[in-house]
Amino acid sequence: MDVSAALKAAIVSALVVLVTGPFVIPELRKLKFGQSIREEGPKSHQAKSGTPTMGGLMILVALTAGSLFAAGFEPSVLLALFVTLGHGVIGFVDDYIKVVKRRNLGLRPRHKFLGQIIMAVVVALIGSLFLGVTTELWIPVLNKTVDFGAFYYVLIFFVLVGTTNAVNLTDGLDGLATGTVAVAAICYAVVCVLFGKAALASFCIAVAAACIAFLRFNAHPAKVFMGDTGSLALGGALAAVAILTKTELLLVVIGGVFVIETLSVIIQVISFQTTGKRVFLMSPIHHHFELLGWKETKVVHRFWAAGLIFGLLALLMV
Repeated sequence: MDVSAALKAAIVSALVVLVTGPFVIPELRKLKFGQSIREEGPKSHQAKSGTPTMGGLMILVALTAGSLFAAGFEPSVLLALFVTLGHGVIGFVDDYIKVVKRRNLGLRPRHKFLGQIIMAVVVALIGSLFLGVTTELWIPVLNKTVDFGAFYYVLIFFVLVGTTNAVNLTDGLDGLATGTVAVAAICYAVVCVLFGKAALASFCIAVAAACIAFLRFNAHPAKVFMGDTGSLALGGALAAVAILTKTELLLVVIGGVFVIETLSVIIQVISFQTTGKRVFLMSPIHHHFELLGWKETKVVHRFWAAGLIFGLLALLMV
């Protein structure tokens, strides 16, 4: 990896967040873009009601500036940015409907899926036509590839949808998704270097730096939330890098925390619908630990540590 490019990406990305934060957050508050807290959630969260959301806008501007400054208009970076910003737009519309239009359900699922289908189609077309993305799937540890043929394009869609929704589910505590994505992005920067994708490594560093800087405002007690604007975009960023490096299966390990969060929701729903009983006190699982009596900061720090362990495990598999 070009160390100077990585430093440029990190510095520019972090500075954009740190400089814009003191201006953007008060404006979000003036516009009354406040987060509404669901009543069935932990009671301690009610104090967070009204905290400005859509702070993910700062992250998007920052990672875009950092990526372009460090890597220029390199095609793979542009495609990764398209996926990231595209999901950011979907998330922004979702946030806008929830916060401004006061419609709790936000963007309708079919509209979200349509946007994500468009993302998947663009990635498949541009990736295969201009970036040499094949329909082969790399198997970690075995270091073998299997050609999935046309089914690979279906896989791309599920990678995008699964990752964006998983990061979105994880974004439930102050700094939880922000820090976990930062760890995953740093691990993916190493993966990009190992796979000879220097430009994408700079993109990952820009993502990580933006998230780390955002913790200045998002760590407990949070002054701003990233909202779906940020969580869907960051999920899209990780998915895009996985697809462009042909490490879709490795993403399951690097994003182990996101996978666990998602599985906890699925298990809870299936259990309740089939037996009428809940496996967890509340899902996603970070709320379960809160209701067990863990402090929010303890849950967050433990999940960050788990994310690091998953990331290191993934690197051992390369």
